[in-house]
Amino acid sequence: KVEEVLTDGRRIITFRNGTKKEISADKRMTTISFFNGDVKKIMPDQRVIYYYADAQTTHTAYPDGLEVLQFPNNQIEKHYPDGTQEIVFPDHTVKCLYSDGFKETFFPDGTVVKVEKNGDKIVVFSNGQKEVHTAQFKRREYPDGTVKTVYCNGRRETKYSTGQVLIKDEEGNIILDK
Repeated sequence: KVEEVLTDGRRIITFRNGTKKEISADKRMTTISFFNGDVKKIMPDQRVIYYYADAQTTHTAYPDGLEVLQFPNNQIEKHYPDGTQEIVFPDHTVKCLYSDGFKETFFPDGTVVKVEKNGDKIVVFSNGQKEVHTAQFKRREYPDGTVKTVYCNGRRETKYSTGQVLIKDEEGNIILDK
């Protein structure tokens, strides 16, 4: 290795494989430029910023345990110390994955999808409609109070805001209309 001390106090160490390590004059910042194009920076505030040249991805690790990944398509992932992950997609959709297995996705149009650990799903649309999906049924709730449910056996039930109830069997035959 070759070590240079510059007039401004910086030190540059060049290794045989082409890797360079630069240490600031105050020794608070270090930049390592690897032979493969990767760059690792250790900042004065103890953040570690690593740029993966091949993947064009930046990984920033903060002293408090937060890790942030930035991808070339502008996707950003945040990994929190408690196990929670937040992913912001290029279209501004935001997905939150919690350590207890709960998931939430926020779409740019205002739609929100929540998925419980057991797989039950609630979709709240920006128009006020709501869908609930479980292993037993799928139900759609409308702003006027109408509720349509399709059960796993194919039976369909519609409860209108007027109080009318319509039940159809799996073939579409009316069983009840009152």
